[in-house]
Amino acid sequence: MHIRRFRVLGLVLSLLLLLAACGGGESAETTSEPAVGGDSEAAAGGSTTAGADAPGVQELRDAGTVRVGIKYDQPLFGVGGPSGVEGFDAEIAKLLVEGIFGDGDPDSHIEFIETVSANREPFLQNDEVDMVIATYTINDERDQVIDFAGPYYSTGQQLMVPEGNPEGIQSTDDLNTPDLTTCSVEGSTSLENFEAAAPQADVLVFDAYSRCAEAMNDGRVDAVTTDGAILYGLISDFEGFEVVGDEFSEEPYGIGIPEGATDVRLYLNERICEIQESGEWDAAYEATVGTVSETPDPPPIDQQRYPETFPEGSTCPQATEGGATSEAPSDAVSEPDTGSVEVPSEVSS
Repeated sequence: MHIRRFRVLGLVLSLLLLLAACGGGESAETTSEPAVGGDSEAAAGGSTTAGADAPGVQELRDAGTVRVGIKYDQPLFGVGGPSGVEGFDAEIAKLLVEGIFGDGDPDSHIEFIETVSANREPFLQNDEVDMVIATYTINDERDQVIDFAGPYYSTGQQLMVPEGNPEGIQSTDDLNTPDLTTCSVEGSTSLENFEAAAPQADVLVFDAYSRCAEAMNDGRVDAVTTDGAILYGLISDFEGFEVVGDEFSEEPYGIGIPEGATDVRLYLNERICEIQESGEWDAAYEATVGTVSETPDPPPIDQQRYPETFPEGSTCPQATEGGATSEAPSDAVSEPDTGSVEVPSEVSS
């Protein structure tokens, strides 16, 4: 009789413990619901920060200064002087850095480092700069060792000759002879393009396009070849030149960054889109390159070169027009090479 009573009591106690456990489960579920709501709010916040809080971007912010490789001898794009660096590339750099710091004083957060065509990849690979904004054409060969955001501008390769065009030059065919000398810059694919198009040409090579212009002033060369935008910049700086012929390449200018800096690339793409949409891109162009040419439409962000193009929650209209958005963690450190946008291999400056 006593044994049965203890058994019944044991069953009752077991039942009470089971009910308590069920009640605890309901409490745990209730407690977990705010965490889900918090995640949703964080995702919504991500769309407003546009990737600005990603680890790579935060690292730049924590450093206090962004080291930007830029050309110092590129009229209209990057010209170094006592008051700093001026030109379209410099203005783009300031707009990008302003997005990172948001304090209205991008100049205090930029260290411009003089860069030439031949050392842009080494500077990024050796951590001498954080990004390169230097009339830097996106192409497959460079993409093997660094990554690109953008493009933020697009142009095409042309020819510059003395005013009046005394040799009647209109195309690379006219220069495909040892009787005429053409100048370009070492380390540029403008040089590669030209040598492929005119293998019989006599070519003089320097480290800067300004030296090509000086050589043409001295009568040492008959033509200079690079992107049309750069040539117009030289014309604005030197008297007695003109651009001839049609564009014979596509030159999409991108922001060079270290290979695998995925979250920085996604942020820069979003920021480029923001300044295009806000009219700041037009204003920067009109104050620089636009002084000698009409303001074009900015190019769309390249959405084919990498698996992800914009941060998760991007507000860029291009992201909803068929572009990929990132669903990978923002601190991703590598990305596969899955091919490239359809840009001719003969592109660059």
